[in-house]
Amino acid sequence: MLERRKESRLHFTLIDPDKTEPWEAEKIARAAREYGTDYVLVGGSLGVSPQSTDIIVEVVKREGLPVIIFPGSLNNVSPKADAALFLNIINSDDPYYHGIAQVQGSLIVLRHGLEPIPTCYVIVGYGGTAGYMARARPIPYEKPELVAAHALACAMMGSKVIYLEAGSGAPRPVPPEAVFLSKEFLKAVEMEALLIVGGGIRSAEVAKDMARAGADGIVTGNIVEQNPEALREIVKAFKEG
Repeated sequence: MLERRKESRLHFTLIDPDKTEPWEAEKIARAAREYGTDYVLVGGSLGVSPQSTDIIVEVVKREGLPVIIFPGSLNNVSPKADAALFLNIINSDDPYYHGIAQVQGSLIVLRHGLEPIPTCYVIVGYGGTAGYMARARPIPYEKPELVAAHALACAMMGSKVIYLEAGSGAPRPVPPEAVFLSKEFLKAVEMEALLIVGGGIRSAEVAKDMARAGADGIVTGNIVEQNPEALREIVKAFKEG
């Protein structure tokens, strides 16, 4: 799915089923479609059920947007979606996130007929709920070379998507320096993985910084829940760069 769109920058709107009522998801999805988001990610790190995921996916699909599951757990997978990020949380200290979760999830993804998107998840700085629940060691903001080394390792292991995540509600995003260096490392070894950045992206200015640093995609979540209208300038700034 994502490989076919890699010639242009991608914007992802994230909707958390635990935090979003169906009527709110409808409002967000409508704004996302109108303002040019490419995909909607549905997922959360805590309190998400299969039923709530199904409902949110159904609502978003009515707006004609492709839906990708962003799984916080095995409960967060819906047969109504189009694809699923098949995650390896590379800087988690818990072996569960490096094999057991993938083995369990593989059968669910297969039975639901979802497209699996091999994704390496790198948690940076703040980390948020995702970092805590995954028992990750978030990479310090001031260590861009360490972020880039993780991204390079992800690509060398065959990931199609590398997702640099500062965490939901992060006080600051992944540093542009870390994004730039990660992209340079990928270019140096001619790896074509998509580099996506999320967490703490709340303004057009930050979105533009990510574009200039070389991000192929950005994810916005909290700001969309609070003010769907903010999407307009964020998407525009990122895609124009």
